Amino acid sequence: MDKAVQPIPRRSMLFVPGLRPDRAKKAFASQADVVCVDLEDAVAIDHKDDARSLALPLFAESNPNGCERVLRINSLDTVHGLRDVDAIARLKHVPDAVMMTKVRSASEVKLLEELLQGAAASIKFYVTLETNRGLEDVFEIAGASPRMACLLFGEVDLSADLRCKRTSKALLYARSRMAHAAATFELDAMDVPHIHLEDVDSLRTAAAHAAELGFTGKACIHPTQIPIVHEYFTPSAEEVANAELAVEAFRQSGETGLAVLNGLMLQKPVLRSSQRILALARQNNAGRREEVQA
Repeated sequence: MDKAVQPIPRRSMLFVPGLRPDRAKKAFASQADVVCVDLEDAVAIDHKDDARSLALPLFAESNPNGCERVLRINSLDTVHGLRDVDAIARLKHVPDAVMMTKVRSASEVKLLEELLQGAAASIKFYVTLETNRGLEDVFEIAGASPRMACLLFGEVDLSADLRCKRTSKALLYARSRMAHAAATFELDAMDVPHIHLEDVDSLRTAAAHAAELGFTGKACIHPTQIPIVHEYFTPSAEEVANAELAVEAFRQSGETGLAVLNGLMLQKPVLRSSQRILALARQNNAGRREEVQA
């Protein structure tokens, strides 16, 4: 089935450090759509091996909330990144996805695809866009593998590479380019984590900006950020109602690929967008029912 029809909701992604499996277990039980266990930025060089040993067994445990569980590995041009990949390739119970960092070209994605075979062939790929070269080649990266699932905007490193300020205005082109590439290959686009826990207003501003540009979600560093983020990446009642009307219009139009709604001609991209909105709304309603039952 077309993945635009039944998308995995990736509105929120909660980061947890690989050295803290206790936090990871709590994160898996949260309302985050995605939980990322981090072996890279959150772990000092001297503790990389310890973090790997602590984090990998987590993926053999049950996942009652059904969140997507991601492992963020070190860059493939480092010894720790190669050790990460070697360890994953030996696992019986693998993460749902692996997040690549400091990616500069599509060849890195293709290399990871070759290395993760067997039981690891089911692993999807997330790529963090945080280099100047990666921004230049983002379309090639996004289309490098059928296992690509999501692009994550890496604001801190990318702004340093671009020699620009870390402001929404300065990074507008970079965010828009990433959103364009993600949409082209029907990937999700996740915005950078908001690191100021006490500043809820700026979180709302950042989430609204990302959603306006076409991002499908935003990363988080604390569970309290999740419901706020979900507000901006969950379809509104009006959007759902319009999507239902559009899907019905296409159903009545037959196989022409065109539909008319309120005097406007609609084409197939509108149908795909409407199907995605309805699928996300169903996921959100299912999540609310589970919260009530709990």
